[in-house]
Amino acid sequence: MGARIVQIDHIDASKGWLDRLSSVRSPAGGRARLLVALDGLAAIGFAAGLAFGVDAIARGSGMVPWLVLALGAMAIRGLLAHLTGVAGAQAAAAIKAGVRADLARSIFGGPRRSAGEATTALVEGVEALDGHVARFLPARFSAAAMPLVMIAVAAIASPVCAGILLATLVPFIAAMVLAGTAAAAESRAQFLALERLSGLFLDRVRALPVVLAFQAEGATTAALKRSASELAERTIRVLRAAFISSAALEFFAALSVALVAVYCGFNLLRLLPFPVPEQLDLKRAFFVLALAPEVYAPMRRLAAAYHDRQAAEAASASLSTFATPAPKLAVMSGSEAPTIRFEAVTVRYADADAPALENFSLVAQAGTITALVGPSGAGKSSLLNLLLNLAPLTAGRIEAEGDIAWAGQSPLILPASIADNIALARRDASRAEIEAAAKAVGLVIDRPGGLDFRLDERGSGLSGGERRRLSLARALLKPAPILLLDEPTANLDAASEAALLEAIREAAKGRTTLIATHSEAVAALADQVVRL
Repeated sequence: MGARIVQIDHIDASKGWLDRLSSVRSPAGGRARLLVALDGLAAIGFAAGLAFGVDAIARGSGMVPWLVLALGAMAIRGLLAHLTGVAGAQAAAAIKAGVRADLARSIFGGPRRSAGEATTALVEGVEALDGHVARFLPARFSAAAMPLVMIAVAAIASPVCAGILLATLVPFIAAMVLAGTAAAAESRAQFLALERLSGLFLDRVRALPVVLAFQAEGATTAALKRSASELAERTIRVLRAAFISSAALEFFAALSVALVAVYCGFNLLRLLPFPVPEQLDLKRAFFVLALAPEVYAPMRRLAAAYHDRQAAEAASASLSTFATPAPKLAVMSGSEAPTIRFEAVTVRYADADAPALENFSLVAQAGTITALVGPSGAGKSSLLNLLLNLAPLTAGRIEAEGDIAWAGQSPLILPASIADNIALARRDASRAEIEAAAKAVGLVIDRPGGLDFRLDERGSGLSGGERRRLSLARALLKPAPILLLDEPTANLDAASEAALLEAIREAAKGRTTLIATHSEAVAALADQVVRL
């Protein structure tokens, strides 16, 4: 087995980030594009059924087949609209899940970001992509092809009407571009205002004891009020631009339909003041007239969804800056305890005055326990986080081999049974294996149901020692040759700590173990003690 080497990668956060995201193909996205194209064909069928039905009424012949065609096309269009929405939502959910996972890795493993910036990106920023993927991308696909297809079909019935539709399509598109450019700038400004307000609010909440101590409630309230007012003003500007663009688009669409209606009416009445190379009958005139609004329907949907595109563009300006990931570990499986090497490692967090670790070297021999001892801030947790991709490797090299089991100071507790929480590290574990892991670390549950006792998301009812034992059982259950423990006995009394030492020794058997600790009792378990 080869070594696992930590190396720093950099991803280019360019302006094309959103376009690259849009180019990602998914089955749900493909279905959404196909369904909007079928909607255009159903619209042609509806216009044909309506035109032939009216002509049948005028001739006194059977109109039932054409009425069935028109009603069937209407029903199909309703179904297609529903299915398009479902497929678009599924595509958006998949894209958002991937982006949110990438952002989380970047936030926790990359350069430090403010809490407000990170929260806005993970919540508001990612959600801003929803409409872009679910509505704008299918609408753009439909608008790129279906108007021209419908105009070509209209040309079969009336080349002159097709020319009118094509001529009015040009200013329609120009109006969309001009209005969209203006609205995009306002959307970017609105997202920045939202980001500033989120950051300010989170910072003030975090500093609330200081605010109260210095009686700065008035100044803090005023600052929040100013930021909220700026956001409200930016939002109004976005809505104003959206309303103006909608008015312009509706004007050109109505103008096109009106010109077609006037031409068809005067042609049927033989009252045109100029010669034309065609003479329409009722059937062809009604078909073109019924089809004319449908030519602009894809463009209207695109215009309605363009605000979603603007919101996504505004969010992507921030989201793309999170694209640089933490150090990447080339994961390799391994069943035997490996040797871990840190060679001249330096860890420097963004905006920190000094590195958390500098030029640090360490060799943890295979199958041994290494205790990292030192005061808070000495870099113990940073060393463990390097192996977990949660700290930036500024310089140096790390070599390891195999998967990692980790037990942290504050284990994740899910609203599920204790057994399910232990099995979080290995979902396919059997009940017997879960019980064996709990027994090995001394986790005894004297509650109704035992391991089936259901916890809430805060882990209410578990003591500090039980939480740490649960975390150790979770790590023991995972068949990983590397075990990382971060302050496993912190805040425990001497008796609880002594009871947990045997559990730690059991969990470390057959693994290469690194323990960050302040406790000399835990350090006494180690084959090697490194003082930072």
